[in-house]
Amino acid sequence: MIPVAKKRTKISTEKYSSFAPFYDLLSGELPVYRAGRVLGIRSLDLSPGHQVLDLACGTGLNFAHLIDRIGPTGTIIGIDRSAEMLAQARRKADRHGWANIILVEADATTSSTASLSASITSHGGKALSDATLATYALSLMTPWEAAWETMKGLTGPSGSICVVDMQEPTTRIPGMTALARLACRLGGADITAHPWQGLERDCAHVARASARGGHLQIRTGRP
Repeated sequence: MIPVAKKRTKISTEKYSSFAPFYDLLSGELPVYRAGRVLGIRSLDLSPGHQVLDLACGTGLNFAHLIDRIGPTGTIIGIDRSAEMLAQARRKADRHGWANIILVEADATTSSTASLSASITSHGGKALSDATLATYALSLMTPWEAAWETMKGLTGPSGSICVVDMQEPTTRIPGMTALARLACRLGGADITAHPWQGLERDCAHVARASARGGHLQIRTGRP
């Protein structure tokens, strides 16, 4: 792991650091949030050998889905501001024998694109990735626009970008909106942020999808 920048954003780093060992069990991944990850990663134009940047990668819940597409010759760049979350991601990679993962400790809202690129290249990665994604991450950040600019700056000119995030459900299933609000509040996410709007504004060939009654929103495009 490479220290780059450690300034706090709105959500306390300590909160996620203390939660890191239990995150995969308590995050609602299987019943709810995996669906958005799968749709988002499928929408990226990934092939074996590609480098993909996972912004705010956390414990590495995207890694298995990404490895299935880029294979052992590809590279995953995982960026997160929590050393404890990255430690869990490293354990996951080691357990599965994924040797093609570079982890960078940095705050995407305060670190410069140049410093992040330098960290990535110093560990054998490319300065710009073939694809970049953020899953359930930008709504945790203040300002999320700064992290979005970081995503764009670290994506190659012919690359693709995906944002997966949350909003209030559009379905009328009883209790679903209350549960979605509670999950976002406990996780520290702003359910009203709608950060995919940055991608819709700045990217071409935008593809749109949703899941779980509209609670999960997926946007993919090219910078």
